[in-house]
Amino acid sequence: MDITLTTPALLFPAVTFLLIAYTNRFLALGSRIRNLHDRYRAQPDNILLGQIQSMRRRVMLIRNMQACGVAGLFCCVVCMLFLFAGWQFAGKIVFTISLCLLLVSLGISLREILLSVEALNLELGSMENMENQTVHGQNDGT
Repeated sequence: MDITLTTPALLFPAVTFLLIAYTNRFLALGSRIRNLHDRYRAQPDNILLGQIQSMRRRVMLIRNMQACGVAGLFCCVVCMLFLFAGWQFAGKIVFTISLCLLLVSLGISLREILLSVEALNLELGSMENMENQTVHGQNDGT
């Protein structure tokens, strides 16, 4: 199967939107980390500490998924250069590497989303515990 210059070019819009989404997750996470840091300094709490530790892992995952996404885009450009030069076989190899890097990036993204859900469940569990304590506190006082 021969590939043309348009084949790797098809990935450009998708990868661009993917990298924008990754950057938005990074910025939102950075803001959340600063907020939690301030809350933890004001009143240390094991729930907050657990969320902060989870966010440390998530920051590393976002860094890795961005790196794989950028490397995939870089390989797409190199592939196009190889195809332009007429080096079909080298272009195919680099395009395959590009696709693999994008798959790795998406896999890391899935892992980060799962960690995000765990952090949200910690927050929800904390709120439920507070609600249960309030309800039980009111019942004990009557």
